[in-house]
Amino acid sequence: QVQLVQFGGGLVQPGGTLRLSCSASGFNLDKYAIGWFRQAPGKEREGISCISRSGEASALSDSVKGRFTMTKEFGRNMVYLEMNSLNADDTAVYYCAASPRSDWRALPPLTSTREYDYWGQGAQVTVSS
Repeated sequence: QVQLVQFGGGLVQPGGTLRLSCSASGFNLDKYAIGWFRQAPGKEREGISCISRSGEASALSDSVKGRFTMTKEFGRNMVYLEMNSLNADDTAVYYCAASPRSDWRALPPLTSTREYDYWGQGAQVTVSS
């Protein structure tokens, strides 16, 4: 069965750190670029980070740049989102998603969800004291 399974999330205090994990099942992550999206209550889904098939290229949205890091671990077929200096504006449900890319180094779009074939189940992140 082809799917993305997410781990992590939860409640964290402002300024804290959290790591989200995304495990691919039924396919190899070297065939897909990966994006992380989040959706806060009453807001549209926002693309925040992406990484290429090769894992060598990545990008972050302005809202998380300098605080979040995205990595790929091919041996375990997993992708991680390390989130630092969290604040209340980071409270949202976070999703990983897989986008097929013919170019080994190409990044998927963060402005559109239509180019993503598979989605994780989502993980709630709440930043609150």
